[in-house]
Order: sequence, then structure tokens, then C-alpha cells
Amino acid sequence: MRTTIIKKTLRVPASDGAPGDGAATARQLDATLISSGFKASRELLEHVGGLADAEGFAAEVVRAVKDLIGARAQHNPYFKEFPHNVPDTLAFWRECLRDAVEKGIKPTNNLLELPKYGRVQHTYEEMLRAHDELIPSLKDRITVVHLGGTLEEEARRLFEELASSPIPLAENDRVLLGELAVLCPDVKVEVPIRENRAILNAVRLVAQRPLEDIDTVTDVLRLAAEASGGDVTLDEPTRFRSFRRPERRALLGALDEVAASKFGDVHQNREAWKRLGERLHPHEYPFENARDVFAVARGEKTARSFAGQVETAFAENDVERAARILSNAPGLLLRQVDRLLRNGAANLAEHVEAAVPEVSSRVLISLLEHLENRTTPDTARVFASRSRRVWIADDERVPLDPDAVAAITRVVEDELVRRLPEYSELVVDDEVLDVVVPVSGTEEGFGVLPRGSKLSLDGDVLRFFVHWRQHAKRTDYDLSAVLLGENFEFQGHVSWTRFKLGGAYYSGDVTDASDGATEFVDLHRKVVTAKYVVPQVNIFSGEGFDDVAESMFGFMSRDRAQMGKPFEPSTVRARSSMRGKGKVALPVMFERQDDAWIGTWLHLYLRGSAWGNRVEENRDVVKLIAAAALRRKYFTVARVRDLFTRKGSTEDAPAIRIGLAQEDGVTTVAELAKLLSD
Repeated sequence: MRTTIIKKTLRVPASDGAPGDGAATARQLDATLISSGFKASRELLEHVGGLADAEGFAAEVVRAVKDLIGARAQHNPYFKEFPHNVPDTLAFWRECLRDAVEKGIKPTNNLLELPKYGRVQHTYEEMLRAHDELIPSLKDRITVVHLGGTLEEEARRLFEELASSPIPLAENDRVLLGELAVLCPDVKVEVPIRENRAILNAVRLVAQRPLEDIDTVTDVLRLAAEASGGDVTLDEPTRFRSFRRPERRALLGALDEVAASKFGDVHQNREAWKRLGERLHPHEYPFENARDVFAVARGEKTARSFAGQVETAFAENDVERAARILSNAPGLLLRQVDRLLRNGAANLAEHVEAAVPEVSSRVLISLLEHLENRTTPDTARVFASRSRRVWIADDERVPLDPDAVAAITRVVEDELVRRLPEYSELVVDDEVLDVVVPVSGTEEGFGVLPRGSKLSLDGDVLRFFVHWRQHAKRTDYDLSAVLLGENFEFQGHVSWTRFKLGGAYYSGDVTDASDGATEFVDLHRKVVTAKYVVPQVNIFSGEGFDDVAESMFGFMSRDRAQMGKPFEPSTVRARSSMRGKGKVALPVMFERQDDAWIGTWLHLYLRGSAWGNRVEENRDVVKLIAAAALRRKYFTVARVRDLFTRKGSTEDAPAIRIGLAQEDGVTTVAELAKLLSD
């Protein structure tokens, strides 16, 4: 848990070990951190310097920060001198074939059967000797690591941050919240997100403690899914476990209390309710309302859902009745604004004005972003599920009336302005102005930002990488990049089928990751002619992103004069875990602007094929996604700054600073949603 807290917060829980002289270790710790792009705060160095077991404590800090940026792995490219001396693709294949013949192996058209192909032919130490030392630069990243409170205090602090989050958590954070809930059973905090409530209630259920914050039948279904090790979001089917008798009674009792007026909600998860009923045996308990829930799921009883009433009104072309019905559920009303406007609803702004005080800020932000993109048609609609699976469709919707959109936008913005805290001075760091305000959790990692967020990368060389380690069977991931022109026209690619093209270089195909494997792509800014570059990770064979022992994507920037080995921790700008259901990952894309690359986070996964995914097969889809991502308008920190300006400052209020740094006095982007909810 100490390591997890360091990686998540960049705060090091204080040691309760015996005092002693750890001054030398403290100096070594700082030097080691600096080589990885980190810096220990003065308080942390003083703490380490006063410990008897300073070495063990410092080693744990180093392990955590190196793991955070992916530096604990040995990143060994296939071509030892990469990016130098990368061979011509066909010449390299012929060399592999000649090597096989010399070893008495029958010629084959299958590259994977050639002993020299896909298996690194040198040791990590040999690769290091082929590269000069990195020349430090003032442009290299330095991230401060702070001293925190005790382990118990930091665990409680992180628990409160996650449990009280006003936006749904990413999968890794949901798992962490469950672990922390076991450590902090008596900590009371307001929990606005229903998935988080289910996670905490699952811990209470196992411990036979009273359940809390259950007010819909779906809350009980989420709880049962989480307690069974399934999907608390209900997006994926759950195989419910056998519950103990006290657990069955607790679940049915909670269901009985909320079921009477909520039968209509059963329809949307009917099959899951049927499966859960087989595990809970509701006929054995005196909970009549709970038994009725399963009867509705089986079709033995009827219950008209709220959504059914709305659909009936739309089917009868009575849009005003649909609006009145939706007004009884403010959240659903705002999610149906587009449909109501398309069908000519009158006075919709009045309904929205009455609803917004009851709706979460993330829904308001999502509505504003949606409306901003609906007055002109898109070339294509790009959909992304909560699991980040993406699909594309033609945009056949009629654009919304700009005046109607403006009226609703004013209402929603006024509500957000009302919710903003009072402030005397507002400071917004330039580097966060183009960062998107999150409405859901992001991938685990370092420097990872919400989808649509932009960041600027200077330096002569942009290098991105993928690292993976297989779990049970041979797994081949392929790092590739699509190169696009000014109008997103295809200009070429680099991958295992083309090692280099116009200033872009591929480090070589590694096809087995028993001990971990890494592939790189270099972009030399002054040579590359492409306007846009879209990296992708294709699963050619083996385990999926959710199945491997580990998988990550990251990028770094440096000047050509810095030299250094392919993976230099201090040059890493971001490192993201790859966990998704598709076979092709699109983590980020880059746009070349003057002397810099502008990165735009995507966090998307394409379905792909079961086997043999290649960049040549999905390049056209990637072009559409890249164009749609850059043309879309997002709700960014710059817009939050404008809302603060509308609110106006108050002399006696505290100052507010918004930035990326995780330090006292700074509101990070991840905390903005909570700021807007106050």
C-alpha cells in the first residue's frame, strides 16, 4: 500500500522506524531520483536522513517512482543501436532467411519460424554499451516527490479522495478503492457515484455490516456484481457467486426496501436479475417486494418503466409530453436534450433551468461539450464506450438550431458559475489551459490526461514506446504509426513491415515477451514531413491487453545532441497502462506545429481481428478517428477560467491556482470536477 500511495499521489508515507543517521542514504536517494526525472522535497530528505533503516525506506521510494514511469523494466530494442543503423526492411528479412539456411533450417515464408526474427540477439548490457551516456538538459522533466503523513493517514486520505470523487473512477482506481475500504472501515464520507457506493457496500456485505446508501434496485444489482468479482458498472455480464445465507438476507432485505416504487428499472438489466435470482433464492425469505423484482425480470409481472413512458410519448409525436415526463428525472432530461431539440420541443430552456440544480456537474459539463459540437455536422461520429471501445458511424443528424443551443448553454453555464467557490485571485498555469476537465477516470500511469487533452512537446526527437510482458502464452504486440498529411491524407506508416520512412524509425519487431519486450518509434521533427502521426499498438497474436501480466505505452522527447540509451527515465513525459477490450490500442496522436509536437490523448481501442492485426488494415479508420478527435471541441480548463471570470473575485476569499503539479495549494485537473461541484 505504501508503494501504491507513492505512485498515486507522489506523497511518501512517513516511516515509523527507529531514528538514526541516514544522511548518506538521503543524498543517494536524491541523486537516484534525479536520474529518473524526480526530485525529493526538502522535508522528504530530512525524514530519510533521520532514519536508522534509511536504505530500505529509500529503496521502496525508488522502486515506486521507477514503476510509475515504467523504468523498472529492461527496455531492450531489437536493433541494438536504434535509432541508428536501422536496416532496410527487405534486406533485414533476407538476412534472417540467410541465417536460417546457414543453420540448416528449411526456408519458409513465415518470419516467426526464422530463429533470428523476433528474438533479441543481444543482451541488455550489450545494448547499453552501444549507446553514449545521456547528456542532461534543462528541458528534461523534474517531478517533485513529497513527504506525506503516516501510512494510515495517507491511506485514509486517498480513500476519502477516491470515495468522494464526483466522477466515475477508472477500473484500476475502483480496485484500489475496494482495498482501501477494507483498511478504512469506519471512515465516513459522502459518496456521490453509485459504483463507488456498491464497492463500499460489497466490503460491508462480506464483513456482515449494515449496508448504506441504497435507494434503487440497480444499486443492489451493482452490489451483487461487485461482491461476485464482476463488473460494477454492469456493462459486462457477471457470473454471480454463491452467497452465504446472511449475505442473501442482507441483499434481499435491501432490495425489498427500495423495490416498491422502482420496478420499472428492472427491465434494463432483466437477464442479470434472472441470474442473480438463481443465487439468492428469494422464495425462501419473507420479502414480497424483492420477490416481485424477480417476477418482473421473468416476465411474470408487468411494470411500466419510466423510459417506456418517454418512448411512448415520442412514438406518438407528443414531444411536449415527453419533456414534461422527463422533467421528473432531471438527469434523464439533460441526457435527452438533443433528442428533444431535434423533435422541436418548445420552451426547453425553462425545463432545463428547473432541472440543473439537481444534476451533477459532470452531466452539465458533458451536455455543454455535446451542444458545442452539434450546430455543424461531423464528417463521422466516433463513439466510445466506458471501456474505451470505439466504433464509427456516419453523422446523419440534423444540426441543432444555434439559438436554441445558445439558450440552453447559458442556463447550464449559469448553474456552473453558481457552484464555483468564491476566490480572491485565480492563477491558471498555461500548460493546463488545453486540458479537458475529466468526467470519468483515466488510465493508470504518469502524466496521463483525459481524452481530448493537449500537451506540447519540444525537442528534436519524439520517441514513443510500448512494453508488455506475457502471462501464460507467447504474445506479440506490434507498435506502429500512421503518417498523415495536412488534410489527413495517408502518407505512409512505420511498423514491422516498414522500418523507416522520412524521419520516422522503428526499433524492430519483438515477438516473444516471456521476460518483457519493448518496441520504439522515433520521429525526428526536422525531417518528418507528416502533419499528423497516430501511434497504435496492434495485437498480432497471444494475450489481450486485459490478460497480459503488464502492458504500457509512453512517450519521451529529447534533443538529438543528448544521445543516451533508447529508454531514458528523465525524458519520459507520460506513461499509460494499456487495459482495454479491443485488439488495437490508440493511446494518443501527435500534430507537428512549428518547433513542437502537440499531443492529443485518445484512450481508444478498436475491435480489430482475433489474430494478425496490422497497421495496413486499420489505417482508414485511424484517419477518421484522428480527424474527428482534432475537430471536436472539448470542455477544457480554459473554459473553467472563463466561468470564474464571469463569477468575479471576492476580496476576502482564498486564492485559487489550477495546475498539473501535485502539491499543496494547487488544484489539479483531476480535482476540478470536485471544485465545480462545491
